[in-house]
Amino acid sequence: MAQEATVPKLNFEYWLDKAIKWGQATTLESQRDVCHHLPQLQEFLCQIYETVKHMDTIVAVQQFPLIGQLLGRLCWNPFVVGYDESQKTLMWCLCCLYSSEPQNPVELKANSWIRSLLCHLLSSSKWESSEAQTSTFISDLGYTSADYYSYLVKNMVFSLVTELRENQFSGLSIQGRVSASHVNALSLFCLPLITLPELTPLLETILLYHGGASKEVLSPEFLEAVNEAFLKKKISLPESAIFSLWLRHLPSLEKATLHLLDQLVSIQLNSLKEVASVIKDSLLPQAATHPAIFRVVNEIFKSALLETDGTSEVVTIIQVFTQLFLQACQSDSKQHIFPLKTYFPCHHQAL
Repeated sequence: MAQEATVPKLNFEYWLDKAIKWGQATTLESQRDVCHHLPQLQEFLCQIYETVKHMDTIVAVQQFPLIGQLLGRLCWNPFVVGYDESQKTLMWCLCCLYSSEPQNPVELKANSWIRSLLCHLLSSSKWESSEAQTSTFISDLGYTSADYYSYLVKNMVFSLVTELRENQFSGLSIQGRVSASHVNALSLFCLPLITLPELTPLLETILLYHGGASKEVLSPEFLEAVNEAFLKKKISLPESAIFSLWLRHLPSLEKATLHLLDQLVSIQLNSLKEVASVIKDSLLPQAATHPAIFRVVNEIFKSALLETDGTSEVVTIIQVFTQLFLQACQSDSKQHIFPLKTYFPCHHQAL
């Protein structure tokens, strides 16, 4: 096939015309044409992202009115999504169009549409191809449809994790590759897919991401959903990610502590060993080695003690928790040891 002339920068009309002709790449001719243009298309998508990443959503749509149509069509083309880092770039472009504070029904509808596209890109279970020729192509590569799209999800998650980590460790000024608003949007997009196993590395990276912003960059809905899934044992995350969650979102820490108390009071435990096992499994004694977490848990325990008039069950829970907390403090590395007064800031120095 003859090489076509160089595509002008941000020529949306050219690429939208291509995307319409390609459809979902169900014919041999369209598949060949897609593959021929993939390097150019990926370069164009990167140019879009670099151009709009610091724009206000309304400004971006006004300046590039065809951007939504183009991205929407490309997200459903398995050849485009499967090429190199196009999947990740499509996600970041969609993040740029997401309105963090929608002001009207149009922006609300646009947000809903963007969320559906992100769910499609992230969820391998929704990516089964019903097109025979596309399925045949995937089979020729040695994959089933489910395996192929699961591989794409894992590859995309790896790319996102790498970019977030590099962004965080690069000093992250306002001109950083990933803005705080885009990280916030990404956390929202993960909401319906939190229990998807392939997403676990991305959840961990997002929870540990700070980026130097003066206020919380993650959506409270995301933090609440992750905490809920953890408490119900629907997901498994490293301790560091859970501790970060509780440090940055007080309601989640309070809910985790109350959940532990309810759990211990409502179930029949026959020995202190069983009580200790449940408490340790909650990760709260380990997390409480951080004074900020300890003070919250301590206040909730004090309230429970007062409200129950010091029943033996609550006293036992607090005693076992305290033993596990001290063990965690002793096993913690020396550089993380805090002075005792930081745990009890309102008490006399002599304590």
